[in-house]
Amino acid sequence: MIHPVTVSALVRAFGDPTDGAALKSRELILMLLQCSPGPFSRAQFTPGHITCTGLVLAPDGERILLVHHRRLDRWLVPGGHVEAGDPEIGDAARREVIEETGVGLAPEPAPRLVGLDVHGIPAAKGEPYHLHHDLLFHFRATAEDLRVSEESRAVLWCSPDGFAGYGLPENLRRAYRRVVA
Repeated sequence: MIHPVTVSALVRAFGDPTDGAALKSRELILMLLQCSPGPFSRAQFTPGHITCTGLVLAPDGERILLVHHRRLDRWLVPGGHVEAGDPEIGDAARREVIEETGVGLAPEPAPRLVGLDVHGIPAAKGEPYHLHHDLLFHFRATAEDLRVSEESRAVLWCSPDGFAGYGLPENLRRAYRRVVA
């Protein structure tokens, strides 16, 4: 079972003094973990809940995995909600990446936290507008084979020169630079 104290320690350890947006998100995530009775519950909408995503590098080490999210109608890295059966917080990201893309991931006991981002999710399907307090983990693909899940319209590998064309947000670009540095 994932415990808020363990996740708080991981989030506290993340720091990039040049990334003010991630530092602000870190404070919001820590506050959620400290003050919320259900920070991992997707049914908690005020002030939101923890989600996990994966920044997956292709086997060549240069391109990243993107999904065209069906509901949000935009290109994102794969990820989603924490589930009760996830043993550790990084396992939630790994599970979501595999469910959404079918990609094979290199085994790693504890994936590295490479980004933090708190962002709004529009109201839909009986859920009000709420915040996702997102933890972004780094993974490495073992092969390029992919599949499209019902949550997505498309899945692809994207090189840095394509980030702008796919509307990749700045927080993901900064995380990519951390990973390849």
